[in-house]
Amino acid sequence: MELFIHAIKQDWAVLFPIFICSILVVAVVINRISFYNKNKRDVIQFIQRLQRELNRNNLEGAQILSAQLGGVIGDVAEEGIRVLSEQKKEFARSFDISTSLAVRKLEKHLMILGTIGGVAPFLGLFATVVRILYTFQDLATQGNQSAAVALGIGSALIATAVGLGVAIVAVVFYNSFQSVVRRYEDDFQLLKLLFLSYVDSDTSMEKNVKKATEGQDPQEQPVQAAQKTIGPQF
Repeated sequence: MELFIHAIKQDWAVLFPIFICSILVVAVVINRISFYNKNKRDVIQFIQRLQRELNRNNLEGAQILSAQLGGVIGDVAEEGIRVLSEQKKEFARSFDISTSLAVRKLEKHLMILGTIGGVAPFLGLFATVVRILYTFQDLATQGNQSAAVALGIGSALIATAVGLGVAIVAVVFYNSFQSVVRRYEDDFQLLKLLFLSYVDSDTSMEKNVKKATEGQDPQEQPVQAAQKTIGPQF
């Protein structure tokens, strides 16, 4: 503990960037954990209920269900249903835009953790080199003082340890949060497949209706309809 306090007093200028990095890591971790917990939903149950509404061709009910779910998943599903009702032909492209915007929200501030994870060890190494240089300077001016040399080298190594510690924490949480983002991306793909299956089934139904009416004379259609209604004449 005494060595750590000595390192802070002597090398605060070079240790200051590492302390700033540690504060940023804590802030980002708290922010992302709070955001992910706030948007956590039971996606499996929601998709099952959404699929039942789409099978009934009940877009209004599906949109109400998505609004009730809320969160990132609910917002993306609600936007997908809106696109379904307005432009089915361009659904895939519009839905990809919505999911990309949602992924940006999920990945917000994660670049800070990735950058600190790569930079913090070098900051610690830089602080270590600076302290060792000052130790050799003191050794040259004051003569052979083993205690001073040992204290200087020890405080220098503390800078490396602090930098590595901050980097390890940043990398661990960065990888953990990236796995969370990938799970959300998988959920978005499930929603996309569900919506595309609805688009395909609806398009097939329209084609069947169109094929059934093709090849018929427009003047004959009312006559055929009347014959089906009246029945055969004797």
